[in-house]
Amino acid sequence: MLIPAYLLRHEVTVEAYEGDSAYGEVYGAPAIVRCFLEQKTRVVRDRKGRQVTSSSTFYCRLDEATAPPESQVTLPDGTKTTVIEAVPHGGGGLPTPDHLEVQLV
Repeated sequence: MLIPAYLLRHEVTVEAYEGDSAYGEVYGAPAIVRCFLEQKTRVVRDRKGRQVTSSSTFYCRLDEATAPPESQVTLPDGTKTTVIEAVPHGGGGLPTPDHLEVQLV
């Protein structure tokens, strides 16, 4: 089951982190992602298990975005932020929406 389209009211731009080069960090081409954006501060854990503060979270369809940690995200108001973690949520066959939760600095 997918997140209903009427809930995907926002658009963010994601530049997926691809790694480092001799000249610094490398990002993919900007991709516009339809999502539901929640601008709420909360404490989350990064991929190393450390507690960090997230200022925003967006939810999108699983096939809509690739947003590994350290990816750059531009919010609808122009604010640039960084991905802490992207967590896929699947319903396992239950009638709940499968989605990707992307936690932002």
